[in-house]
Amino acid sequence: MGQPVRDYLLTLCVTAAVTYLLTGPVRKFAIAVGAMPAIRARDVHREPTPRLGGIAMFGGLCAGLIVADHLFNLRGVFELSNEPRALLSGAALIWLIGVLDDKFEIDALIKLGGQMIAAAVMVIQGLTILWLPIPGVGTVALTQWQGTLLTVALVVITINAVNFVDGLDGLAAGMVCIASAAFFLYAYRLWMGYGIEAAAPATLFAAILMGMCLGFLPHNMHPARIFMGDSGSMLIGLVLAAGAISITGQVDPDLMKIFEGSEREATHALLPVFIPLVLPLTIIAIPAADLVLAIVRRTWNGQSPFAADRGHLHHRLLEIGHSHSRAVLIMYFWSALIAFGAVGYSVHSASSWIVFVIVAASAVGLVLLLMPRFTPRAPHWANRIVPPRYRHRGAEEEPAVPYEEKPVPVVSGAQQGSADAGMGEEAVERAPVAVGVSGVNGATAIGARSRFPDRRSIDSSR
Repeated sequence: MGQPVRDYLLTLCVTAAVTYLLTGPVRKFAIAVGAMPAIRARDVHREPTPRLGGIAMFGGLCAGLIVADHLFNLRGVFELSNEPRALLSGAALIWLIGVLDDKFEIDALIKLGGQMIAAAVMVIQGLTILWLPIPGVGTVALTQWQGTLLTVALVVITINAVNFVDGLDGLAAGMVCIASAAFFLYAYRLWMGYGIEAAAPATLFAAILMGMCLGFLPHNMHPARIFMGDSGSMLIGLVLAAGAISITGQVDPDLMKIFEGSEREATHALLPVFIPLVLPLTIIAIPAADLVLAIVRRTWNGQSPFAADRGHLHHRLLEIGHSHSRAVLIMYFWSALIAFGAVGYSVHSASSWIVFVIVAASAVGLVLLLMPRFTPRAPHWANRIVPPRYRHRGAEEEPAVPYEEKPVPVVSGAQQGSADAGMGEEAVERAPVAVGVSGVNGATAIGARSRFPDRRSIDSSR
């Protein structure tokens, strides 16, 4: 099998293109069927926005798998492994549950049961954890029940972690895209660098997942025209978990043959290599941390762990003064730092400069967190190409006029009752009319947006 970089790139592009092209019709379909719920207390957006974006993402997943099955360098993944079919079966089930939830708001316990059933469907078809390489101990074989329970737990945790972080426009899709890019680099290195074909399905899953997120992001960036909903967040969470499960427990340390000695010594020496294997949640550390904090916070307050609130990390960023776009970029930054830092450390664990780079980048991230109201300004020569909020405003510029006066005819009741009297004299009234009204996200949203976002406290019921 040759170097399949071009095949992976083609699969990614086809997945992204199909997802992008389907999102527009799916948005119209969501509006037609009424999959556009009212604003809830925990929501950040201020206009009803259609959901069901997961339909387009599932179409991209199917297209990516079909294209990969017909490519020469990727055909062997389907011939030697049943994992792509297992992924498609579990994804179809979890996607159907998400679609029903986006339309009818099903109970949280029913969704949890559906997630466990989807994970069990993948286990039955062979997508499961068989053994774990534990440093200092060696490769520990798992029984069928142990592997099943661990697989189901990993799928459920990953799905809910991604679902919990889906609270801002473009946040979940961007973070999962970053995580899948880092995971693709790691899985591809294991496959092509060490010749371990057991890593090939995980590499394919990561490439398809990147295409799904990249194709949906243009429609989901702030201000979002459509949300992925649970049909999309649970779907990409399951695909991300499937990639981790596919590569975890499938790699034998003896296959790498880069260390002498016993299997225990090899496993202990390969600790940095096994970081993303044994702890795949490092790839989604930010969503996983948000999930744990949400469960602890709700339990401490006497609430159900499934009760919605406004205490997530992205809500906290908004509360301390960050804008919507900057909060999303900060979450992107931390996700990329942790994901690529773990992958970089697994490749060059002996290089101390990686640790210094991670520490320095963390310091920069903390500074960004402490300056929520800092707005960078572009040079004067770039004023014509940057967004208006980043432009320099010179003294010669005239201040923007937020309102204009428009004559509004006022017709009396007597004039309305007489058809032959004509319109009569019009009393002209000056009324303020907003200039540059923002575009409407949903089908029923009307009026202009407030210039200043709502900064209610977390405990506000709105």
